[in-house]
Amino acid sequence: MFWSSPAPWTTAEIPPQQGRTVIVTGANSGLGLETARALVHAGARVVLAVRDTAKGDAVATELGGAASVHHLDLADLTSVRSFAAGIEGSVDVLVNNAGLMAIPQGRTADGFETQFGVNFLGHFALTGLLADRITDRVVTLSSQMHRIGRIDLDDPNVERRRYERWAAYGQSKLACLMFAYELEHRFVAAGSRLRSMAAHPGYSATNLHSRTESVQDAVMGVLIRRFAQSGAAGALPALYAATVPDLPGGSYIGPDGFREMRGSPRPVGSTAASHDRRVQRALWERAEELTKVSFPL
Repeated sequence: MFWSSPAPWTTAEIPPQQGRTVIVTGANSGLGLETARALVHAGARVVLAVRDTAKGDAVATELGGAASVHHLDLADLTSVRSFAAGIEGSVDVLVNNAGLMAIPQGRTADGFETQFGVNFLGHFALTGLLADRITDRVVTLSSQMHRIGRIDLDDPNVERRRYERWAAYGQSKLACLMFAYELEHRFVAAGSRLRSMAAHPGYSATNLHSRTESVQDAVMGVLIRRFAQSGAAGALPALYAATVPDLPGGSYIGPDGFREMRGSPRPVGSTAASHDRRVQRALWERAEELTKVSFPL
């Protein structure tokens, strides 16, 4: 008997989502748009949480009445609080998808280093403010670049050290992954039925690669055309994490191909640093201190 690998997991395997509500941050382009599109096609009601509502409205028009647009600027905690206050009723799934990658040094409205503030702290605050209305799970997007990340608890916002855009991105995505793991630990400790998942898209063609405002934009453009998988394929790990019914909490989902750059979604591993319980707890406490958001667990 010849062994054969399992059939690739595609959007056709998404269970029916009728009656379910999903919030997707950054849903007006890239992975977020592909995630929202697949969920609406499967029957879900999707809240498009976007900074540019004009682009969000165009997406909602394409997706039909199952999609609604709400303004959310993750670089401004006032906006995060306003968004959360405007969500009525329960939410089955929150997909923390939006993000920035390798941008020049900047600050959010609250003074946070922009990548750490948007990718991690904004989503941390959003999750905490919605936690009492989430009924199923939280999915947080990380990256293979978490492997180069190092959490500097004394200077997370790069105020006393030299800014390096890729190091800052790596820290933010390691923080996202550690947040997903720590959130699951806290769900379990509280006896909650909620689950926390993480996912990464592999090497996917999105507009993140054209926002470094440097020569790297052109270089990455060439690499993407030659090696990257499509945005629709890159969204599959997040969709898997958001919809597979019996997926254990704490799962990290990524592509199954060479170096997890492309392929069908499956549970994957992460660095030893990402599983450091002491740093997970300390990072959580630092995030609560910076955002002034505590979770009702």
